[in-house]
Amino acid sequence: MAPAQGHISGQSDGADGKDGAEGGSVPPAFRSAVDALRAALLRPELEVEPTRPPKRLAPHAYALEAAVVDGEDDLADGRLVLLHDPDGHEAWQGTFRLVTLVRAELEPEMAADPLLPEVCWSWLTGALEARGLFYGEAGGTVTMAGSHYFGALETRRPATQIEIRASWTPREGRGGVPDTAAHLVAWGDLLCQIAGLPPSGAPDAAVVTLPQRRGPQVP
Repeated sequence: MAPAQGHISGQSDGADGKDGAEGGSVPPAFRSAVDALRAALLRPELEVEPTRPPKRLAPHAYALEAAVVDGEDDLADGRLVLLHDPDGHEAWQGTFRLVTLVRAELEPEMAADPLLPEVCWSWLTGALEARGLFYGEAGGTVTMAGSHYFGALETRRPATQIEIRASWTPREGRGGVPDTAAHLVAWGDLLCQIAGLPPSGAPDAAVVTLPQRRGPQVP
């Protein structure tokens, strides 16, 4: 299935539950949350499509993968998973959980900044707060990994990849359903920011982005 630019395909291959996304055992709250994800309008630089969600993390799950595309280059990529346990989860402090992986390649001079991990984590929390979203139990890691090339590959420049892994509990609204569309839009803002794109709104000198580079693909 070809990625959809700026929106998400309505196909159900990103859902997993006791009887699948269309099965009768899927809770109405989860179905509504997934429908909101599918209806979200995203930045045109984002190519998004459903993907097979992880199993055994929760009774119900829906997953998306996305890439920030500039011409033929993927500047950053990531995956967002919506989990739902109707009985609640003590560690989540709720019945829904969002889990993400975001990756991009850095310029060497950016990778040398000792404050970069803290800055990248603030991009995640800042993206949620900029959309007026309430969330709890946020946690995650920011990892940098460097590659140096030798032998037949020695002409390649050293490369550093940054990876954000995080999860948080979205506040549930009416009917126990969180505003998943707004969380997806905020996640798209994060993905574009780590790709080095300017904010979609008015320019803000306080916003720091990364230089544009071609990033690795999510496997």
